[in-house]
Amino acid sequence: MLHITSSILILFFFFGNFANAQRFDQVEIKTVKVSDHVYMLIGAGGNIGVSIGEDGVFVIDDQFAPLSEKIHTAITALSDRDIKFLVNTHHHGDHTGGNENMQKLGATIIAHDNVRQRLETIKKRDGSSEAKAALPIITFNDELNLHINGEKIGIFHVDHAHTDGDALLYFTKSNVLHTGDTYFKGRYPYIDLNSGGSVDGYINAAKLGLQLIDDHTKVIPGHGSLSNKEEYQTFLEMLENLRFKISAEIKAGKIEDEVAKNDVLTKTYDDLNYGTGFINSEKIRRTFYLSLKAIN
Repeated sequence: MLHITSSILILFFFFGNFANAQRFDQVEIKTVKVSDHVYMLIGAGGNIGVSIGEDGVFVIDDQFAPLSEKIHTAITALSDRDIKFLVNTHHHGDHTGGNENMQKLGATIIAHDNVRQRLETIKKRDGSSEAKAALPIITFNDELNLHINGEKIGIFHVDHAHTDGDALLYFTKSNVLHTGDTYFKGRYPYIDLNSGGSVDGYINAAKLGLQLIDDHTKVIPGHGSLSNKEEYQTFLEMLENLRFKISAEIKAGKIEDEVAKNDVLTKTYDDLNYGTGFINSEKIRRTFYLSLKAIN
């Protein structure tokens, strides 16, 4: 029976494709205009959100440390004002790797309580704790509102979704939602069960996100191109469809390997190339089984 530990997954996911500086040297940071003053930066790792205006620059996530200079260059092309705040949507390294560099640039880092706790306990390769400068300075439990650049940004914790520290961010005036890794556009998601993630929590996160938006909302997913409500709804339907099918398999007494090898369960979405990302078809079936079996 194949089991992939969280630490191995994280190392593969966050460092496997970018194992050396030369690979990062080839990464280009692309800027996508989302609204009048909200932008999405695409590079290597999680999508970055940027708000610019009279109050300064507000950033969501910061990818990997070696990309900080390129990311900062992309931001300064949008605004010459200082970076005021940075929110981490969760603790994974492709969203928090640049924290220390961003704090040196003046950013005050904000995240859920669990994000700080996990960053504090993550060990670097030399065995030391995560650098203090990389830790969030402001943490929250449930919800937080940030008023900057002429609008309120609602920050909502979603419990036991991708991890145990995920946050959705909704720009109330710009009508933009940043989902962090609670939404992988057109792909099977990575649900980090060993970091507090769960299938039901992930589904509930998508439901909350959809409640916050309307047909005109621009959606910045954790991974993938700029999205919208219709695509986000399709993603939720995929999650609910797999939950129904795999729950039925569990009730029928099937074991993990039987479910993991049964490609009929995910064929509809495999045919739409959902399994071509980091999480392939077998991995998503195994993840759903393990998460749902724990509650059955």
